[in-house]
Amino acid sequence: MKISMKNRFTLSTVLVACCGLLTPLIAWAAAETIHEERSIYRDINVVQTGPRRCLIFNVHRGDRNQTCVDVNNRDKLVFSYTRMSFAGLLLNPDPQRILVAGLGGGTIPTTLADLFPEAMIDVVEIDPAVLKVAKEYFFFEENPNLKVTIADARVFVKRAGLLGHTYDYIVLDAFGGDYIPEHLLTQEFLEEVKQIMAPNGVLVANTFSTSRFYDHESVTYQRVFTEFFNFKLPSTGNRIIITQLSPLPPRGELVTRAQRLAPRLTKYDVPLLDYPTRLSTRVDWDMSRRVLTDQYAPANLLRDN
Repeated sequence: MKISMKNRFTLSTVLVACCGLLTPLIAWAAAETIHEERSIYRDINVVQTGPRRCLIFNVHRGDRNQTCVDVNNRDKLVFSYTRMSFAGLLLNPDPQRILVAGLGGGTIPTTLADLFPEAMIDVVEIDPAVLKVAKEYFFFEENPNLKVTIADARVFVKRAGLLGHTYDYIVLDAFGGDYIPEHLLTQEFLEEVKQIMAPNGVLVANTFSTSRFYDHESVTYQRVFTEFFNFKLPSTGNRIIITQLSPLPPRGELVTRAQRLAPRLTKYDVPLLDYPTRLSTRVDWDMSRRVLTDQYAPANLLRDN
């Protein structure tokens, strides 16, 4: 059977999601690419299988879901890593100035806006096509308290620092089709982020637990913040780095906050009560690895290998 590039992509996506031999073929027949375009930065595809709709970047270089929503239950957070990012609320349970770097389909800022309707939320996204797709296919809406700026996150953060703006909850979730843009991984960038964190500010960064840069990323965050919670689950290849300017709270305090916050997060399917025991400060990376800098970033590592 000859399968076009478009159908090969759809089949492979479903095969990853399904088990067994017959079920994927049935699911494949129901899958549909409902939007595709080439922006100035990437290939953008929106694919729907049953009620699940997914935003995928750079199909031809190895597709990776950026956002998935259940169109029949928009509140539910589909991805484990998206749910995990809300563990940062255990450090600051009532943020009022929020920055999200990387829009995707908009599920994280949408959920934060629903949780904290009085909070001012800035979202920075480099690709205007992503904003358009988020609005047209993923139910994302701006409002007076939730604004999107089309800009490079590095430039936005630098400018915010120069203007004296601060945030008490910052989420770094900017991805291309392959990985985090390398200029958003360096010590210099994290120092700039640190400058816009309020005294009670929390930083939540989505990275990969299986990345070849894991050790380098870890020592870089350690260099800038000294200590951070390393949050991993066996069900996902993501890891969430959570840190703040002040010393990290003890586990007992995390448990108490989880008990208080958990009911508010139930409708998003966030199992917050499970998270405190998963937040670890144990060093599980090679401390001898080189810190990532603007002069020594992932491209250098790839050349070295």
